Amino acid sequence: MSDFAESLTPQDCLVAVMIAVSASDENLRTSELVTIERIVNHLPVFTGYEQDRIARVAELVFDLFSDEDGLDDLFALIRGHLPARLSETAYALACDIAAADGTLGEVELRLLEEIRWELDISRLHAAAIERGARARHLTVGTPEVP
Repeated sequence: MSDFAESLTPQDCLVAVMIAVSASDENLRTSELVTIERIVNHLPVFTGYEQDRIARVAELVFDLFSDEDGLDDLFALIRGHLPARLSETAYALACDIAAADGTLGEVELRLLEEIRWELDISRLHAAAIERGARARHLTVGTPEVP
């Protein structure tokens, strides 16, 4: 593991989760990247966060994804550097990135499920978070879903 990986901040972990969701389908969409930037620029949890760290976190995530056990290693880093009280925040941000482009693919859904499990998010809390992300990313033309 690199020195950078071992010195991750909680904010780095949140960024890593967002980048992982965006990269999960091997297609980094502009809408997802813009959403990550908007989130980092506006949410209080990122107050004082150095923007230049985003590129280093992205590089770390991409390096981990190139390894066979990379996802497991990513979750180990996140669990080791993200306070448990920010687990639901991480899941909420992951859901926002997944919903940012208006579609949820099978790979993104499986990663969200893995994030829920790895961060010990209850199914009830996850459903509420998912519903909130859906509501935030609706468009006027979005079909009605129960």
